[in-house]
Amino acid sequence: MRRLIDISAGLKAGIASDPPSMLPQISYSAHQEGAAEFVRMFPGLRAEQLPGAAGAAVESVTISTHNGTHLDAPWHFHPTMNNGERAITIDEVPLEWCLSDGVKLDFRDKPDGYVCTADDVKRELDRIAYTLKPLDIVLINTAAGTAYGHDDFLNKGCGMGREATLFLTRQGVRVTGTDGWSWDAPFGATAKRFAETGDASIIWEGHKASMEVGYCHLEKLSNLEALPSHGFTVSCFPVKIHKASAGWTRAVAILNA
Repeated sequence: MRRLIDISAGLKAGIASDPPSMLPQISYSAHQEGAAEFVRMFPGLRAEQLPGAAGAAVESVTISTHNGTHLDAPWHFHPTMNNGERAITIDEVPLEWCLSDGVKLDFRDKPDGYVCTADDVKRELDRIAYTLKPLDIVLINTAAGTAYGHDDFLNKGCGMGREATLFLTRQGVRVTGTDGWSWDAPFGATAKRFAETGDASIIWEGHKASMEVGYCHLEKLSNLEALPSHGFTVSCFPVKIHKASAGWTRAVAILNA
């Protein structure tokens, strides 16, 4: 018997889910407005002729491809991947990447702004007694998972550094994910380190690792606390948007009881 666990965050307006300039907007048209629209579309129709005088409920949404739970394509990270190839867009992501065995690494104990290293990943894999294989989907459970929608969400949780990302992708991992706002450490923490060091290589270092080995990652996942460390399948097919840098996904973990 299969058990499905929703690991997607709901797309909702009016909560802290993105920087202010990127927040989604959703307007709702209820059944009464829908009835009026039907009356306009069907000359001679009266609203009271419809069951319950109700028409269609419809929503109008203004969002970016990076609102809500989404899958980032290599094109989002850089124009090239795999040491010089043109980076693929979301409509070019191989479907095989998006349905595969899942692995959860628990980094909830890492402080906010911490940049995870390859050694951190190795130690966690040793702890859960798991050996990575090609096309595993690796999910990072951080302290940001339970902060979604709260004022501190953007600055919560750890991020994955360049060497940690390359450690995964060099073993054939092509999709990763996080319950944080970004695969990298929160921008606030990175900005502070950059101000102290002047080292631009730390900016988006996990994302930019795709220049060497192309990969995708999921951002703003949810409910990773409910998953075991392994022994489940992840489905995360993105919406097919022409030449886009990302696509929304209803990410689901599938457990076989």
